[in-house]
Amino acid sequence: MRSVTLAILLASALATAMPAQSPIPVIVPAATPAVKSAQAPAPSQTSDSAPAMLRMLQEMKAANEETLRKQAATLQQLDELEKTAEQIKIYSKRG
Repeated sequence: MRSVTLAILLASALATAMPAQSPIPVIVPAATPAVKSAQAPAPSQTSDSAPAMLRMLQEMKAANEETLRKQAATLQQLDELEKTAEQIKIYSKRG
């Protein structure tokens, strides 16, 4: 009787310890075909579009320069923080 109980307990322990199989993923194709992105129209070479493009490029350049200035200021702040952190480490080792 004791061996039967032990066998049942062992079998149930093995059954719960074995990982269950995960189901195979099913890939379902889309109901409608994928829409191809429309090609950008070629810029016209009229005299009106050239100044507009130049203005747009100048605005983009100004925005990029502003972003670079902000990034430089942030890098400088990070360098100062790093120096301060190193000083704190040095002072904490002394005391």
